[in-house]
Amino acid sequence: MTDYEVYLSGEIHSNWREDIIKAAESKNLPISFTGPVTDHDASDNIGVDATGPEDKNFWKDHKAAKINSIRIKNGIESADIVIIKFGEKYRQWNAAFDAGYAASMGKSYIVIHPEDFTHALKEVDAQAMAVAHDEVEVIKILEYLTLK
Repeated sequence: MTDYEVYLSGEIHSNWREDIIKAAESKNLPISFTGPVTDHDASDNIGVDATGPEDKNFWKDHKAAKINSIRIKNGIESADIVIIKFGEKYRQWNAAFDAGYAASMGKSYIVIHPEDFTHALKEVDAQAMAVAHDEVEVIKILEYLTLK
């Protein structure tokens, strides 16, 4: 059985990460999970919280994005598998970027998205090792990958 480090990327407005982690734990899968900061306010404000206020939103977002990228890049680089979810409510441009970064590093990644996103994400899906429509499908894939 192989131990895997899995980075959970993408949508932060639902409990999908917790659902995958709990399911993996309940099945005793040899997987450890990492991911981005999912507290939206903390993530958006880390730049100004750490280094002071900005007059323009561009610079506020720029500072936060650069600091967040430290965690994201390191998480993707150290992962064996990256799981990227595109949720229905918001456009996750950062998730598409994470998929491209994972692909450029030769990382295996699994994408989760609703069926109606297939056309918009065709290039992301084309590089993925698997495309799932929900967390149940992802758990089935992880169970298979950790078989003895």
